[in-house]
Amino acid sequence: MWRDALKQIRPISTKWLDRANDRIDNLVKPKGSLGMLEEMAARVVAIREEEMPEIPAKEVFVFAGDHGVVSEGISPYPQEVTGLMVKNFLTGGAGINVLARSAGAKVSVIDIGMKEALTDEKDLIVRNIRRGTRNIARERSMTLKETEEAIDVGVEMAERAFAQGTGMVATGEMGIGNTTPSAALCSVLLPAEVEDVTGRGTGLDDEGLRHKISVVKKAIEINDPFMGDPLSVLSAVGGLEIAGICGLCLGGAALRMVVIVDGFISSAAALVAMRLNPVVKDYLFFSHNSSEKGHQVFFEKEGISPVLDLGLRLGEGTGAALAMQIIDNAIKIYREMATFQEVGIEPGA
Repeated sequence: MWRDALKQIRPISTKWLDRANDRIDNLVKPKGSLGMLEEMAARVVAIREEEMPEIPAKEVFVFAGDHGVVSEGISPYPQEVTGLMVKNFLTGGAGINVLARSAGAKVSVIDIGMKEALTDEKDLIVRNIRRGTRNIARERSMTLKETEEAIDVGVEMAERAFAQGTGMVATGEMGIGNTTPSAALCSVLLPAEVEDVTGRGTGLDDEGLRHKISVVKKAIEINDPFMGDPLSVLSAVGGLEIAGICGLCLGGAALRMVVIVDGFISSAAALVAMRLNPVVKDYLFFSHNSSEKGHQVFFEKEGISPVLDLGLRLGEGTGAALAMQIIDNAIKIYREMATFQEVGIEPGA
């Protein structure tokens, strides 16, 4: 599935961007005075190829997976928290539920690689590839087959949303320890020094951070034989939920959907997608600059401006849900604001 999606991705049309910008420049305001709102609105027009795009139905996909590297002591939280948080998502009590409700977005939770099997949760979408990844500090995280299956789950979710009339999807994740594989991916694919992209995750102290850096370095060294193309890197040091998010980015872009990327982990997944096909970037809106150290490095190296910078580091898709509302506002400005001609004003007068 993901290879087919990769082939379907096309750059957004400069003609549509020009048409959108012509209208934006004729709205009753100085040119450029609404900053990023103008750029976001123009991109939505070009993605959807509609003169006056409606605000599309929205859905946040939270991919849940566990990580063998937790056994190296890289997180202050036990692995069992992944399952407990997934239960909280399903009952509507998590941060992502609150913010998604405010944004008018549906939340879907996918078990793509949880260690715990939640057999009694009827609303959980079960696409479990394996019960947690292997320990990247000692061996390859996933086989290539497992990696491709996980990416396909993300593509499937994009196709499912599209079939239900959804036009805007957002990435979310849950997985204790997942900033460690994300740091490894960013170090290899940006590239960047391990120290520059490895942060405190859920709250490591200085000693814990030093240990985490050493674990990321060890993971990259041990898996060096597998560090070829982006897919191999993802299979070597990535995670199942990261692969799922990568697939959602690919599938969303192939279907010309607006894809909103959450925080550091989601950005690492989006980075894999962009390395597989750089055109994916046309469809991605990066919601916020998290307080996780490597996220700022990612934005600087990729030349990307995030929508928000609020010091968030919760994950789950919370930053993406906030950005949804801002993108909604950008579309409303584009559709509903009067033009100079409509109010009888000569531009520049």
